[in-house]
Amino acid sequence: MSDQALTSSRVVSLEAIAEQQSRGTERRRIWRRFKRYRPALVGLCVIGLLFILAVFAPLIAPYPPEEINTPLRGAGPSADHWLGNDDIGRDILSRIIYGSRIALIVGLGATAIAVTIGVTVGATAGYFGGRVDFLLSRLVDTLMSFPLLALLLTLSAVFGPSLRNVVVVIGLTVWASYARLVRAEVLSLRERDFILAARASGADDRRIIFRHIVPNALGPVIVIASLAIGSIIILESALSFLGLGVSRPTASWGTMLSDGREFIRNYPHIAIAPGIAITITVLSFNLIGDGLRDALDPRQRE
Repeated sequence: MSDQALTSSRVVSLEAIAEQQSRGTERRRIWRRFKRYRPALVGLCVIGLLFILAVFAPLIAPYPPEEINTPLRGAGPSADHWLGNDDIGRDILSRIIYGSRIALIVGLGATAIAVTIGVTVGATAGYFGGRVDFLLSRLVDTLMSFPLLALLLTLSAVFGPSLRNVVVVIGLTVWASYARLVRAEVLSLRERDFILAARASGADDRRIIFRHIVPNALGPVIVIASLAIGSIIILESALSFLGLGVSRPTASWGTMLSDGREFIRNYPHIAIAPGIAITITVLSFNLIGDGLRDALDPRQRE
């Protein structure tokens, strides 16, 4: 191998090492900013606990979620049943634990679908502009003009209640906000010097969009997505509450609220427990989103 080739190889290796070190430094800087917002750490701990409950539900739950104990119908909290029993005698704590699986699957799954579609549409519209931008922007505007809950109810009624349908329906109806955000970011990025340099080097449009533009536009998307997970959990609970979400007897916080609605005066604990679970989970994701917003803001000082 010639000296020139060896020198070129060393330069490439040094550039790769420098890039890795720069990324590591930036990640540590983001983590330090995130830790300064203590409520975000609390929210992160709560969501971490929720993941543990969801993954190890069969080991943690004291009873099977669908086990019926008729003599304990509507029974209040006790030493054996910490949160009491529901209207047909099922253990509420066990159903809350299993319901965390539904909340996380829907929240993360629907968000992943929405982000994927929104980023693709927004980046395409912002990068190409012209007629492509006009058509995609009108599509986004049309979708955002529909009342969200009414659209979800209609689609859920058409496709039927199931976990998969809930994830897909919500994901396909909430992506417009991501598309609009990414489009605005791409419009400000596409004329930057590093994009012009990529074009000059011969990179095709697809590589420029997904290699250079999208990674630089993901910061705001991550913040919005973390805040939106809580909203999606509320949407899933609303659909399940109305009987258009997860089918019974699967444990879902929304169906538990629906089951406790008729007994709210005599057995309020049936509805209170899932309501508190939804509130704590949504609040935790919102706190994490607030922390990420501060951590990913380049104007924040160390």
